[in-house]
Amino acid sequence: MTRHVIRLPKRENESDVKVELIVGKTVRTDTANHYFFAGNLSPETIPGWGFERYILPKLGPMGGTLMAVPADAPRVDQFVSLSSETIVRYNSRVPLVVYVPAGVEVRYRFWRAEATARIAPAELP
Repeated sequence: MTRHVIRLPKRENESDVKVELIVGKTVRTDTANHYFFAGNLSPETIPGWGFERYILPKLGPMGGTLMAVPADAPRVDQFVSLSSETIVRYNSRVPLVVYVPAGVEVRYRFWRAEATARIAPAELP
């Protein structure tokens, strides 16, 4: 297992931001099919600390769509991620710690909420 530590910079209105953890690996594939790995990134509370870490015990088998491609179609190196997504709360005071098997990459991106919430219209049943 390898440990990845993501230290988030301090932001204004951190409650409006979420972090998506993207776990996968770069593999050689064709360009016509969509691929994914089986597996789930599970949160686990660190004993005695109360903070969470995220663990992928095993990267499952790779699956994908089954579109036929010509035998001479070019193959490319492509990042293939888990089929499930993990979105966590943004908190710059505590690093995000992720444990994955050796050779697996951990990427992340930020999602920001709009400044104002919209009102959902009520409908009668």
